Amino acid sequence: MARHRSHSVEFKRQVVQEYLAGETLHGLAKRHDISRNLIRIWVDKYEAGAFDDDAQAADLVQAYEARIAALERLVGKQALELEFLKGAQRFGPRPRNAPMSVVAGPAVSPSRKDAV
Repeated sequence: MARHRSHSVEFKRQVVQEYLAGETLHGLAKRHDISRNLIRIWVDKYEAGAFDDDAQAADLVQAYEARIAALERLVGKQALELEFLKGAQRFGPRPRNAPMSVVAGPAVSPSRKDAV
């Protein structure tokens, strides 16, 4: 299913003002890759006062919500990376001063002296 594009109030206002200044619907639609009917709808809304400061505030809130969602995704990703690195740290290389055996690797437990 195709996603619909979302245009800012400033863009809509600019297109409407170009139309009211004498630009043709066909020319605007072709230049901005939008339908002529959509421009007509925007003109009607503009004349009804829908593109006022409240609409700009709504666009600002929408932009902030999108930014918050992006930051939340980033925090989640970083939390997963942190958990992964904490787990990997347990299995990472041993310190150089830890007791080691050439054949078996790190000593699990020291041998008893009387063992044969």
